[in-house]
Amino acid sequence: MEQVFIQLAIILSIAFIVSYIVRIFKQPLVIGYIIAGIIAAAVIEFEIIEFGASTEVINVFSQFGIAFLLFIVGLHLNPKVIKEIGGSSLIIGLCQMLLTFLLGFFTSYSLLGFEIIPSIYIGIALAFSSTIIIMKLLSDKRQLDSLYGKISIGVLIIQDLVAAGVLMFISSMGNGTSFSSFAIQGLLCGSGLIIFLFLVGFFILPPITKNIARSQELLFLFSICWCFLIGVLFDFLGFSIELGALVAGVVLSISPYSLEISSKIRPLRDFFLIIFFIILGLNIQISNISSVLTNALILSIIALIFKPVILMSFMALFGYTKRTNFLVGITLAQISEFSLIVLAAGVAMGHITTEILSTLTLAGIITITLSTYMINYSNEFYKKMSGIVSIFERKKIKKERKIQKEYDAILFGYNRIGFGILNSLKRIKKRYLVVDFNPDTIYNLGKFRIPCLYGDIDDAELLKELPLDKLKLAVSTIPDFETNMLLIETIRIVNPEAVIIVRAHQIDSALKLYGKGANYVLTPHFLGGEYVAKMIENLKINGKKYDEEKIKHIKDLTKMLEKGHEHPEVERN
Repeated sequence: MEQVFIQLAIILSIAFIVSYIVRIFKQPLVIGYIIAGIIAAAVIEFEIIEFGASTEVINVFSQFGIAFLLFIVGLHLNPKVIKEIGGSSLIIGLCQMLLTFLLGFFTSYSLLGFEIIPSIYIGIALAFSSTIIIMKLLSDKRQLDSLYGKISIGVLIIQDLVAAGVLMFISSMGNGTSFSSFAIQGLLCGSGLIIFLFLVGFFILPPITKNIARSQELLFLFSICWCFLIGVLFDFLGFSIELGALVAGVVLSISPYSLEISSKIRPLRDFFLIIFFIILGLNIQISNISSVLTNALILSIIALIFKPVILMSFMALFGYTKRTNFLVGITLAQISEFSLIVLAAGVAMGHITTEILSTLTLAGIITITLSTYMINYSNEFYKKMSGIVSIFERKKIKKERKIQKEYDAILFGYNRIGFGILNSLKRIKKRYLVVDFNPDTIYNLGKFRIPCLYGDIDDAELLKELPLDKLKLAVSTIPDFETNMLLIETIRIVNPEAVIIVRAHQIDSALKLYGKGANYVLTPHFLGGEYVAKMIENLKINGKKYDEEKIKHIKDLTKMLEKGHEHPEVERN
C-alpha cells in the first residue's frame, strides 16, 4: 500500500510542477499533464526514483479513470439532446467518420505495411475526435452556444454513439468468437440490456432520485454507486466496465437532476481528467519513441489535416460560411480518448499489439497538443488561412447576396437573445435587416418574410457591402469578443453617430468594448436580452439616452471588477 501511495504522490507531484511551469508560459494545462506523464514514464523506465517492482497503481487508475470519464460523457448524451442534433450534424458526422476510417485504413495497410485487422483498428481510432478536450476548450472560450460549437458537439455526439457500438462489438468478441456469436450476444443481449436500463431510467429511477435529491450528499453517492454497479453488471455479462459506465451515464442523463449530478461530480471529473492525460503520457516510453515516431507522425497528419479537409468539404455542401467550416474542422482535428480506449480493448483481446497502441497514443499526444493551440488561437489561425479556405465555401453564396436598400437597424446574429430584440425593432417600426451565418436560420426567417442576409461578420467583403454609413442602430448578439471589436471599429470609421449594441460575457471584455466605442454592451448573465429588448423599445435610436445607460452600466461593471469578479454571473448568487 505504501508503494502505491508513493508512486501516486510522485506522479502527481511531477504533474503539478510541470503544469505550473506550463501555466507560467501561458500554455494549455493539458499539455502539462501529458508532458508530466511522459516524464513519469521515463522515471519509472530508467529507475531514476525507486518505484519498487509494482506499477499496479498506474493500471488501476487507468481503468478507473477511463470508466469514470465515460460516465461523465454519458451524462451529456441525453436522448433529448440527440434528437436536437439536426440532419446536417448527423450526415456530416457519419460521412466524416466513414471517409477518415477509409483513409486511415488504406494508409496503414498500403503505406505503413500493417495487416488488415490492425489497419481496421487504426482507421477506427482516427475517425473519432476528443469529446473531453473539445468540450473543455469550447467551455473555456465560451463558445458552446456558437454555431460552430453546436455543430462540433453534434458531430461529437454521433461519434460517441458509434464509438459505443464499436466498443460493444469488441468487448463481445473474445478470442475466437465468431461474428454470429456477436450478433447473438452483442446485438440481442447488449441491446436488450440497454433497453431494460432505459426503462428503469424512465420509470423506476425518477421517484428514487426525487427522494434522494433532498440530500445533495446522497445524490452524489447514488450517482457514483450507479456508475459502478452498471459497470460491474456489463462486465459480468461479458461486456466491458467502460461500456457499462458510459451506459450508466446516458441512463442517468434523462433524470431531471442530471445537471445537479454533473455539477456535484465536477471536481472528480477534473481530477480524473488530469489522471487521464498523465496516463496518456505514461503509455509512451522514451526508449520506444524512435520506433513508432514516423508512423505516429504520418497518422497525425491524417487527423490534423485530412480530417478537417473532409469536414470542411461536407460543411460547404450544406452552405455554411468558410469561417464556420474552418472552425469546425480545426476543432475536431485530433484523436479521441475513445480511440485509445478502443485500442486498449483490442490489445486485451489480442487483436493488435502494444506497439500499435503506443503509436496511436503518441499520435494522440501530437494531435491533442497541436489542436489545443489551433482551437485556442482559432481566430488568429483563421485570419492567416482565410484565403486558402475560401475553396470550402459555395461560390454562389456571394453571388446571391445583394443589398437592395438602406436599413435603419441591422441585427447581427439571430438566436434566443436576437428573437426579443427583433420584436422590439418591429414595434418601433424601423427598417431592419437580420444578418446570420447559419443557413438554416436564414431559411426559416425567409419563410416568414423577415428581411435577412446570409453572411459572416468576419468577412470584410460583407461589411463593405452593408450600408453601414446610413445605419442608425447596430445590434450584435454574437458572443465573440474580437468579432464585436471589428464590427465597432468598422462602423465607427464610416458612421460615428450610429448607436452600437454588442454582447460580452466577461466584465473586462465589456469595458474594452465600451472603450472601443460601443453605446451599450449586453451582458446576458447580468441583465439579459429581455432588458436590452425593452431598452431598444423605450429609447428607440436616441444616442444620448443610450449614453446615460452606458455610464450606469460601466459604474456597475467597475464595482464588480473591483470586488475581484471577472464574470457578471457571480452577482446572481
